[in-house]
Amino acid sequence: MTIQRMDNVGIVVDDLDAAVAFFVELGMSVEGRAPIEGPWADQTVGLAGVRSEIAVLVTPDGHGRLELAKYLEPAASEMSPRNPPPNTLGFHRVMFAVDDVDDTVARLRGHGAELLGEIANYEDIYRLCYLRGPAGIVVALAERLG
Repeated sequence: MTIQRMDNVGIVVDDLDAAVAFFVELGMSVEGRAPIEGPWADQTVGLAGVRSEIAVLVTPDGHGRLELAKYLEPAASEMSPRNPPPNTLGFHRVMFAVDDVDDTVARLRGHGAELLGEIANYEDIYRLCYLRGPAGIVVALAERLG
């Protein structure tokens, strides 16, 4: 048995509206929003009394999806440290191919994004950067050159 596809990447956020706005600014569109609760939700995630709201965003090509979740009950717990460095074990980053790294970074800064380092040139093939977005999410951007 093989997998059919990667369906989505799920990320827990503390401000769903701000996270949605950030990823819409990046170029994704909202595919849907919904409240999530009930016995099936409890069983799936292994928590009791789950009440959350999710938003599913899709990339322009229709293949990549993010599921952003805001937990109302039980409340989300803080990661420690709040903004771990990129070499922390576990979830690392989400990378997006973009047309213009400089323009994208400038627009995302309007939504609170901060560069972790600098925009780097990789062998005149890509311009790359990491930035921290909502809820401490590390987002990588790649602009193909030439």
